[in-house]
Amino acid sequence: MQNLLVIRNDKIGDFILIFPALALLKQSAPQIKITALVPNYTAPLAELCPYIDEIIIADKNKKNSSEFHRTLSQIKQKRFDAVISFVSNWYNAKLTWQSGIKYRLAPATKLFQYLYNHRLTQRRSRSEKAEFQYNMDLVYQFLQDHQITAIEPQPPYLNLDKTAVQNQRILLSQQLNLVPNKKWLFVHSGTGGSANSLSLNQYAELINGILAEFDCHIVLTAGPNESEKAHQLAEIVNNKNIVIYDKNNGLQDFTYSLACANLFIAGSTGPLHICGALNIPTVGFYPSRLSAIPRRWRPINQADRHIAFCPPFRKEVEKNLTVISIQDCLVEIIPFIKQQWQ
Repeated sequence: MQNLLVIRNDKIGDFILIFPALALLKQSAPQIKITALVPNYTAPLAELCPYIDEIIIADKNKKNSSEFHRTLSQIKQKRFDAVISFVSNWYNAKLTWQSGIKYRLAPATKLFQYLYNHRLTQRRSRSEKAEFQYNMDLVYQFLQDHQITAIEPQPPYLNLDKTAVQNQRILLSQQLNLVPNKKWLFVHSGTGGSANSLSLNQYAELINGILAEFDCHIVLTAGPNESEKAHQLAEIVNNKNIVIYDKNNGLQDFTYSLACANLFIAGSTGPLHICGALNIPTVGFYPSRLSAIPRRWRPINQADRHIAFCPPFRKEVEKNLTVISIQDCLVEIIPFIKQQWQ
């Protein structure tokens, strides 16, 4: 077993949540070369991931036959010994089946699971554990099948060069007029269309509550098409400690900037999970719908570095984060920040 393909070709947060599984693989079997099939937009993160040796860019249009056969050809040329598909859908099942890879492992779900010759029943829809733990369970199965002793990994699962992060902090302090020896608290009010969100007024109430207790900078981050929302939030808060960070040089540059944060607040979004991988303290806001609850989608930082909030567990409000009481949240968030910054 020398050459392994792993597949997680969906969103940023989902991809980040396989990092502990990849760390488990690499530490338990360092001789295995890990190649990741990822979409173009998560490829910069795959390049930063210390457990990935090579990358194959997945099809942009999964319904395009010529693109499918281009990817299939690339996979066949690599002569993989095994594949672990962390997300199972018809496209991935068909791709791995036609690739001729001898060992094909994926979650046992839907009819096309039979295109994999190794399957693990997980019942992810029950959300009984965290997504990253479901991913690790697949690797435990892989290691067991190949008689490899598991060596448990520990966070952080993404380590950036310290000098590069220090240089990024200097750059941001100049670019955004931030005082270097103050704490920098990043707030991401956008969702990227992948999660429900607090209202801007809720974020403003939260920020004002924090600034009443801490003399820190609040950095409002914004991804593509989210800049207007960040500016609106800054206007509502109207505080000299607020700055907007909505321009960067791509996902890797943004990741280095997130590594400068002393704490990060957001909904269940990609940036929250990047910060989790960096082991930065995080505060998350989630729906209470079973498939989206905090237990399932918690980030991968240390357990004591994350707290989460969601609406009451009633069907009529399970997706409505605007019913969350910010004042009640602050009762927990203020001591949490004090603990993280002591």
